[in-house]
Amino acid sequence: MTALEPIGYDELDEAVNHLRLSIRTSELHGSICGFLAANGRLPKRHVLTALHLQAGSNAVAEADQDVLDQVVAQSAEELADPELIFEPLLPADDRPLPERADAVVDWCRGFLGGFGLGGPDAHSRLSEEGREIMQDIGAIASSSLDFSNEEEDEDALIEVHEFVRMGAMLLFTECHIPNQPSSGTLH
Repeated sequence: MTALEPIGYDELDEAVNHLRLSIRTSELHGSICGFLAANGRLPKRHVLTALHLQAGSNAVAEADQDVLDQVVAQSAEELADPELIFEPLLPADDRPLPERADAVVDWCRGFLGGFGLGGPDAHSRLSEEGREIMQDIGAIASSSLDFSNEEEDEDALIEVHEFVRMGAMLLFTECHIPNQPSSGTLH
């Protein structure tokens, strides 16, 4: 048996378009990651149901379902990986800055929604740092972005992306390891 190639943004985007979901690709991935971070269980073949999403078409094609199932498995594995390999699925760096920035906002919005669906007591298990990270992700999710200096804006997006990436892993860890305080600070 050969290892599956990781699902990237474009593959997930294709599945989202086929399924005619009411959310964007990055928001879907954020929802999956938030749900997993809150210790939610996403059973195979029931990802959309668990996230309270419905495909715009009557039937979900096998290929699209396989992509969703693989993204769930891949995300859970990456969030738990001690080598910190997790990456939010976002448009490639060659896409326009506003598109990539909007995708980060969408991802954060999805993460918050998924986290809320993942477990009723997930938020209460968070440390003070974890609660602050959730507040910051909330601030990003409600942001309206303006762009003025491309180089500075690009640097700011890189910083926000890294914060979101590390924050998601920290929140996952806090909700999966009982009574485990976070180690180090996230800046």
